[in-house]
Amino acid sequence: MVNTNVNLCGITLDNPVIPASGTFGFGYEFAELYDINCLGTFSFKGTTLEPRFGNPTPRIAECPDGMINAVGLQNPGVDKVISEELPKLAQVFHKPVMANVSGFSVSDYVTTVEKLEGHGDASQQIGWFEINISCPNVHGGGMAFGTCPQSAAEITQAVRKVTHKPILIKLSPNVTDIAEIAKACEAAGADGISLINTLLGMRIDLKNRKPVIANKMGGFSGHAILPVALRMVYQVYEAVKIPIVGMGGVSSAEEVMEMMLAGATAVEIGAANLIDPYASKKIIEDLPKVCDRYKIKELKELIGGAH
Repeated sequence: MVNTNVNLCGITLDNPVIPASGTFGFGYEFAELYDINCLGTFSFKGTTLEPRFGNPTPRIAECPDGMINAVGLQNPGVDKVISEELPKLAQVFHKPVMANVSGFSVSDYVTTVEKLEGHGDASQQIGWFEINISCPNVHGGGMAFGTCPQSAAEITQAVRKVTHKPILIKLSPNVTDIAEIAKACEAAGADGISLINTLLGMRIDLKNRKPVIANKMGGFSGHAILPVALRMVYQVYEAVKIPIVGMGGVSSAEEVMEMMLAGATAVEIGAANLIDPYASKKIIEDLPKVCDRYKIKELKELIGGAH
């Protein structure tokens, strides 16, 4: 019998499979299809301090073996998440959930986390905060917080002061040295690192000779980015001592195990959920069979095994 348990920042998961933020809504939508309690956990839709309508359409462009999106963090804002979304989730999901938080200033992040932390029912549901620092810093010329170690550390330090829950900093791959940024987050108090967020990409329409997406560029995700994600997880594992949640192009049990060998403790499934809403469930069901094939009894023994 294969033991698929892993420990992520002090919280035990039944398995390492976590649907990624932005691909699984607030969970209850998928609960109409299957019992989502089979998941290790999931990262709910990126939440900001204020409601956001998001970017103009079109927001999606297809790519070979992937997709580009520029949704623009559309969400109802943290107050509605607390009053409407999380109570609906509580009816169908009975494990700690990962709260994905975004912002456009340091105070945005801090206030959003404070609101989620300070609301009794919401706070009890949340196991971890996943802090997305790929957002543009409106007070810093629009450059994303996650593109330099100093900005990444500033956000980490500020959020660390307002919550006792584990914080995972979600890093952008659109940088020169992702390991240095991960080290800065660790030094500033991060309990873990999530990577990678989407790569920057675009498509151009041959008929009108303009970018397909209204925003011109967007986040490139899907199976095509797996080798890049694996490389970056591998590099960050060698740079930090805190746990890593790996993601980027994962769509099978074998690829979950590959990501763990690179250094991930848990693995997020993103674009695969948009292709097949049962993707995460199927991966979880396949894990014991694939472990048997490779004579693996304890899945956690794979973590960092390729180093």
